[in-house]
Amino acid sequence: MKIAIDAMGGDHAPKEIVLGAMKALEEYKDIHITLVGDEVKIKEYLATNDRIEILHTDEVILPTDEPVRAVRRKKTASMVLAAQLVADGKADACISAGNTGALMAAGLFVVGRIEGIERPALSPTLPTIGGEGFLLLDVGANVDAKPEHLLQYAIMGSIYAEKVRNVSNPRIGLLNIGTEEKKGNELAKSSFELLQQADINFIGNVEARDLLEGVADVVVTDGFTGNMVLKTIEGTALSVFKMLKTALTGSLKSKLAAAVLKPDLVQLKSKMDYSEYGGAGLFGLKAPVIKAHGSSDANAVFSAVRQTRMMVENNVAHTIKQAVELTTNK
Repeated sequence: MKIAIDAMGGDHAPKEIVLGAMKALEEYKDIHITLVGDEVKIKEYLATNDRIEILHTDEVILPTDEPVRAVRRKKTASMVLAAQLVADGKADACISAGNTGALMAAGLFVVGRIEGIERPALSPTLPTIGGEGFLLLDVGANVDAKPEHLLQYAIMGSIYAEKVRNVSNPRIGLLNIGTEEKKGNELAKSSFELLQQADINFIGNVEARDLLEGVADVVVTDGFTGNMVLKTIEGTALSVFKMLKTALTGSLKSKLAAAVLKPDLVQLKSKMDYSEYGGAGLFGLKAPVIKAHGSSDANAVFSAVRQTRMMVENNVAHTIKQAVELTTNK
């Protein structure tokens, strides 16, 4: 199994990208990794391994670059070359922690959409209190959506949850402002009817306040709403941990309490850590394209490789293609 990784994307590239790739190679003996980026910088952190190689380029897409223009003009950028390896059949999948918009553009223009998929969806797995996690899609690949798009998101999300996350008969929820059937705007009402008729385990409308309780295994919404929910969850989690840290270091008494609670707090932080679930998959493309978090460390990169390996091993892209064909032919 061949995986291409953009070694120059992300806040901690290339060090954490390379270290994460090396960790994945130690764990999984059936993968071969191509690191795409500046060979000199990559080799500073690279240990010898016969299942890893470097594709050198010194061109990089920056966080400030306009995504579509950057992909079209920077043909030899590390992210674009990683996607090109997939398009050329030299890699089964690619990963990048770089510019999200550019990776979506590279996925669309270089790797290509599955025929019948109208809009690909960016889909992270987010933590839940019970530790199971849930898939949220779309979180920004498309700001606007039609009911037919949400139906495809639900089908793709269901396949991913079953094949990669080993969830039997995954529960699909439609994000809404209430659980009643007739709630929401026109998009929500029309989407509800389509999802109800689909061959999936649709459980109805779910509210944002219940997401971290694990109310559903897959939650679908438009990209505008999904992106705001994602950033609200991330921001709230960071703020809560900051407040806890302040409260537990404010006095000698609280510091003593913190020392006693430290193992439990570490466990809690680990449970709510996005990096344990890998990256956000760009579903609806001909091959797996994974967007790792921009601040990914080696562990997050390792998790992204594990996720990518599962997607390739379980032939998720092909299964989505078959499911879309069946839906279209009905």
